[in-house]
Amino acid sequence: MHTDDRFTVWCAACDWNVDPGRPEEKRGRLERARRELARRHGEKLLAEVTAGADLRPRRDASALLAHAIALAVHGVTLAVVAAGVLFLVAGWGVPAMIPGVFLLALAWPLRPRLPRVPDDRPVLRRDAAPELYGLVDEIARVAGTRGVDVIAVDASVNASVTTCSLRGRRLLTLGLPLWEILSPRQRIALLGHELGHYSNGDTRHGLVVATAYRSLTTWRYYLAPIARPTPVEWFVNLAYLVPRTLVQGVLMLLDRATLRATQRAEYLADAMAARAGSTEAAVGLMDRLLVADSVVVALRRETNDPRARRRDSSHAAWAAGMWDRLAVHLRSVPEHEYTRQRRAGALRGHSVDSTHPPTHLRRECLLAGVPVPAAVTSGGDREERIAGELAEARATVARRVLRDGYDGYDS
Repeated sequence: MHTDDRFTVWCAACDWNVDPGRPEEKRGRLERARRELARRHGEKLLAEVTAGADLRPRRDASALLAHAIALAVHGVTLAVVAAGVLFLVAGWGVPAMIPGVFLLALAWPLRPRLPRVPDDRPVLRRDAAPELYGLVDEIARVAGTRGVDVIAVDASVNASVTTCSLRGRRLLTLGLPLWEILSPRQRIALLGHELGHYSNGDTRHGLVVATAYRSLTTWRYYLAPIARPTPVEWFVNLAYLVPRTLVQGVLMLLDRATLRATQRAEYLADAMAARAGSTEAAVGLMDRLLVADSVVVALRRETNDPRARRRDSSHAAWAAGMWDRLAVHLRSVPEHEYTRQRRAGALRGHSVDSTHPPTHLRRECLLAGVPVPAAVTSGGDREERIAGELAEARATVARRVLRDGYDGYDS
């Protein structure tokens, strides 16, 4: 057995201790159903890929059902608005204005909303980061789409793309803890994956369905049962039981109608990652996702170091070197730990979240195809210029992590 004091000791021959007694997270019924569907759809889609099936996006009955449900959700919101306006303008007197104001106040947070460009994290504009935007544009051409309009940086072990307005402004969010532990080719694969979502027809990320999800999630928040209720609150919980069950049922139905298309979109985005950065780089990206827990542990260790608490020159120096120390730590992770994580992921169905196929299946899917070379390359000079463009954001996020602590993947 290979041993390293920093990681779990296990046996590669018999899988002893490959996934030691980790307590299972407490998840709600919807989250458990999502993860089970993700596992089943992921396995089925992997079988289709290895059999040579065509996974290109297409309009089917599930997509039509998802849009019908989403339009019905927006219709309910519109009905609440109409009822509120009716109470206010019908001339029924002052008492009727109270439910009118209440209904309009209720409908306001339920309205269809698009994400906004964040104002609580560093944002890089095109004129301030021409090399990074140029790299994104080059990868976007390979993906058959256009680039992004805004790039934001945060402290999550993640990356994402989203549409921020009806005009179609695109936002790319780069989590520095993930970006900093990737090689240049793996970064290209990461960007290829994210930009691939724009050309894969992911139903769940479309305007109509995505905004309906947000409305349903808001309804579920409003109708959540009160913990440790008083006798009066107990009756409130009881009154909420039927509408809460209805909202939960609609969410689960929308999940079933969209999850297979979302899983398909993830596999297609992975294929785009391989096309942009090479199959080898895309597989390496999957491995980095498997050891994301090590990133979280390393950042928590950084925040607990006495130098992180000082307010002198040593603190500034500690913050300046944080990302380099994180990259060094991840480079020191032994191969047998990656192997253990892959086997443990196969046992427990590791995935980035409940909408992604299990990570080990995504890795298998990449390895099942014919290896492809990188369509986009980035030399040392370009990497240095991109690092310079990110320097201020790196310092800002590092200071925030050391000041506020690190809670996990979405800090």
